Amino acid sequence: MALREKVVPLAYGNVLEVGMGSAVNMALYDPAKVNMVWGLEPSVGMRKKALKNLAKSSIHVEWLSLPGEKIPLDNNSVDSVVLTYTLCTIPDWRAAMQQIHRVLKTDGKILFCEHGQAPDHSVKKWQNRLNSMWGNCFGGCNLNRPMIENIQSSGFTIDWVESSYIKGTPKFASYISVGVAAKNTK
Repeated sequence: MALREKVVPLAYGNVLEVGMGSAVNMALYDPAKVNMVWGLEPSVGMRKKALKNLAKSSIHVEWLSLPGEKIPLDNNSVDSVVLTYTLCTIPDWRAAMQQIHRVLKTDGKILFCEHGQAPDHSVKKWQNRLNSMWGNCFGGCNLNRPMIENIQSSGFTIDWVESSYIKGTPKFASYISVGVAAKNTK
């Protein structure tokens, strides 16, 4: 939650949260800055788990039950996109990022907190070895996606990023990048 606290409160306007899950981020949104949230979450079970967190928030949420590769919103309709621990799981992350690029306004921002490929060769080696087994155990999660590179290659520029290992967690599963990216308009 401490890492989420660095980016979720930066959300503003009409927000798209991809992979909303149990709506744990709702407590971190600033109601003075956020008009509403589109919660993209294809899992009915996760949407049911979210009811308790949604009830504690004054921010209006509209559920989108399609996967991230099929965002049913108009072009340039979103002010900010929140991605917290979700890009690792989306099967076709490229298609999802294309959809995010499409719906995000020209001056919009992506606010992200994602785990992924570590910079250390020995850790990367273990991430690659364990990735398939890890994904089978943890809902398709990928340990070895190079998150910053993936965001940049999808038409975004990193405004700022902090990356580090989380202490007390095995390195192969704990390399986290937190930051903000802007939509390239060229």
